[in-house]
Amino acid sequence: MTMTMANGLSDDHDGPTPEQVKRGHRTALLLFAIGFGPMLFATIMFYTGWLNPAGHTNNGTLIQPVVPVQTLNLETASGKPLEQRFGLDKDDPQWMLMVVAAECDSRCEEMLYLARQVNIALGKNASRVSRAAALADIPSDLASRWPQEYNLMEKLSPAPGTTPSWPVGVNPLKEPRILLVDPMGNMMMHYGLDNTGKEMLEDLKHLLKISQLG
Repeated sequence: MTMTMANGLSDDHDGPTPEQVKRGHRTALLLFAIGFGPMLFATIMFYTGWLNPAGHTNNGTLIQPVVPVQTLNLETASGKPLEQRFGLDKDDPQWMLMVVAAECDSRCEEMLYLARQVNIALGKNASRVSRAAALADIPSDLASRWPQEYNLMEKLSPAPGTTPSWPVGVNPLKEPRILLVDPMGNMMMHYGLDNTGKEMLEDLKHLLKISQLG
């Protein structure tokens, strides 16, 4: 009797059988596919144009291949690396419109205004896109107006001792640009003064329609 009880207790505490382990793995893969499969599929569709029934042609300039935002070495006002804002593990992943410029002259402020107005024009989808600005210098006049006009535009700056590594085609020293960053933290498109707000809005609406990220 003692031996039987001992064996019974031992069996109760044995680890999972190989079949149980396999079943657990299958369940985990199924949950991942259900949760993230559509997100990844939609992203591939947007970047490649594959199975795009509308035949949409982007108005911005694609960054190919996409470049991770980590290469910019930027951090938020609280000192956190920008890349921590992105990833599939986030509860509320967002796309980001990032204005980049050296001295923020009239061209730069035009980009700030454009990013703000396009974001607002998204209507019910506006909360799916955040705004940020990486500016080397902000004139005092703009700095004084910033809290009223650009209060939702987060300021970014290079981490101490680092220099941003900009994607090909983006050089803030020469001209301001707007970078589009996806919820996984990839810089995938950029816009300049030759792009209209209507063009940018068209791209964003299309992207948000086909993508479940953000």
